[in-house]
Amino acid sequence: MDIEILGRALTTLPADDDHPYRTGPWRPQTVERKADDLAVIGEIPADLDGTYLRNTENPVHPAMEIYHPFDGDGMVHVVGFRDGKAFYRNRFVQTDGFRAEQESGRPLWAGLAEDPAKSPTQTGWGARGRMKDASSTDVVMHNGVALTSFYQCGDLYRLNPTTLETLGKASWNGQFPSEVGVSAHPKLDERTGELLFFNYGTDAPYMHYGVVDAKDNLVHYIEVPLPGPRLPHDMAFTENYAILNDMPLFWSPGALAKGKYAARFHPDIPTRLAVIPRRGQTSDIKWFEADPTYVLHWVNAYEDGDEIVLDGYFQQDPEPPAGNGTLYQRMFRFLDNELMGPQLHRWRLNMVTGLSKEEPLSDTKSEFGMINQQHAGLRHRYSYSATTKPGWFLFNGLVKHDADTGIEEKYLFGEGVFGSETAMAPRLGSTGEDDGYLITIVSDMNHDVSECLVFDARNLAAGPLARVQLPERVSSGTHATWAPGSMIPDWREHDHPASALDL
Repeated sequence: MDIEILGRALTTLPADDDHPYRTGPWRPQTVERKADDLAVIGEIPADLDGTYLRNTENPVHPAMEIYHPFDGDGMVHVVGFRDGKAFYRNRFVQTDGFRAEQESGRPLWAGLAEDPAKSPTQTGWGARGRMKDASSTDVVMHNGVALTSFYQCGDLYRLNPTTLETLGKASWNGQFPSEVGVSAHPKLDERTGELLFFNYGTDAPYMHYGVVDAKDNLVHYIEVPLPGPRLPHDMAFTENYAILNDMPLFWSPGALAKGKYAARFHPDIPTRLAVIPRRGQTSDIKWFEADPTYVLHWVNAYEDGDEIVLDGYFQQDPEPPAGNGTLYQRMFRFLDNELMGPQLHRWRLNMVTGLSKEEPLSDTKSEFGMINQQHAGLRHRYSYSATTKPGWFLFNGLVKHDADTGIEEKYLFGEGVFGSETAMAPRLGSTGEDDGYLITIVSDMNHDVSECLVFDARNLAAGPLARVQLPERVSSGTHATWAPGSMIPDWREHDHPASALDL
């Protein structure tokens, strides 16, 4: 393995740091590396072709008062596969906030668990305002580049999908809604090349929905009126519709009037689901009511006759009790899937009658589900979810769910080993929905190493086909995506997978 140091971030974190989400599996990285011809235990399939991209939170400065793990600066990791070999890169997303704090050598924005009024910098980004847009939540591909995003809205930063060089912000030919930004989970339709997105804030109409075409033009943008400020996190789409939501977990209006942001669950208010024709107007929105819950992530949606079928994770307890634990245990209970109890769930929305039906699909507590993205917006059979360590925001295993039979296949990483959101990579020439590979990065606390694991999607329980050795232990994080080589410009035209664009 040939390793080269590309850069280092200035960090002011204390050497004796004891914060639970800046140590252990969440220990941040400050060094940017490139490594080629990675060592492999097992064999990388020759028909695995593309890049696995993963976003992580990597703080370089201490919080003003209380650090929340979602405050960390975005760092993207890429493991690229071509012709049975693999390479690795990791780079900070060069956001405006990251560059400003690197220049000042100190934090300039209050974080999620802090009072935004105490921010030294009175301008910022996001639905809350005055926050730093860390661009550390999601990463998706669109129009040949990777886009990173922030869960409370902000800019979309454009990255080269092989070198991870920051290429600036998405502008959509001057039409980007910079006054509001874009939320964490824009959705790519691989068949049309369209990117569907939403944003939200504290001012009426509280939400917008839009469509960007395959050439980066903002071709559709409408208001989605809500009763008040809400906390939507994800969306879904079908061939003809987009699905947004109004969940009964949102900022307390009384606290918000005082400039405070405290999320509260209202079990007496139903979940509301909005179905919009993909190029429809505000007047075309159809609302459906369902049992009160909070859905952090959707898996997929598709059309079935008169119905929209929508799969996601129904939380049994969106606001777990604070209890009598430590400050960190009370504050981070919203990161504990054991307490919130998300389970795979299905909603059926009848476009003719306006009625909804719903049912649980699994009793396994899981989240962060992915599918074969060639089936996004179409009927799917298989989903791949993460199971989590009780008490922590850490992924300790995978579960493959068969929606047709209800059968689940599971794989646990092992004690002290934690993974990332698992992407499904269809193999070259694939002929079936699960004809491909599952890709995830794991961090082994027992041996202080990280590996990228490659599984046969049709035989998860057999364990990894390949364990690709990475040059440093990777910090835990949030979302990931698979970018097939066919989506990456010039991918097949050079001797080395990244040689055309290396720094």
